[in-house]
Amino acid sequence: MIAGIVLAVVATVLVFSGLGMTGHMAAHMLAVAVAAPVLVFSSPSKRGVPPSRERSVLASPLLWAMVEFFVVWAWHLPALRALADVHPAIALAEQTLFLGVGVMLWRAALARPAEGVAALLLTSMHMTLLGALIGLAPRPLYAMMAMHPAPGLDALADQQLGGVVMLLVGGASYCLGGLWLLGTLLRRGTA
Repeated sequence: MIAGIVLAVVATVLVFSGLGMTGHMAAHMLAVAVAAPVLVFSSPSKRGVPPSRERSVLASPLLWAMVEFFVVWAWHLPALRALADVHPAIALAEQTLFLGVGVMLWRAALARPAEGVAALLLTSMHMTLLGALIGLAPRPLYAMMAMHPAPGLDALADQQLGGVVMLLVGGASYCLGGLWLLGTLLRRGTA
């Protein structure tokens, strides 16, 4: 549990580090795709969701995958991104939302592994797609980030590297989580 908390704090500090789009994307991926599963896997109740709530729609991994999709894609709209870039409180809210929806998705996936496989693999796909779209854009998409790129990079190269960070870390974390859950189900003979 302590490791997850440390990762979440490091991710939040990274948001304000001034390392351009690359650092920004690393902060978000550290929260949603690394700290969130570490927090869930290290929690005292590894199943994640109390048995009395397992049947609740709020425990649905596919619901949380949709919520995470909306949260992640919305915060990458240029207008919303610009607000977070100039208002530290909004940037902190963004980071908190990323961590929160990540934790809820991973908790729900562990509570309902069969549905969790689908939810994690779908999340892997949308993270990969958004990372590719950001990385392959022909021009900088985010004005504030473009004015302060990561050291040694121009604005477009910084954005491209940020997109690569998202597609590699986000895509890999959720894909590996989904495959691990699938393997667990197959070993138990419940797939």
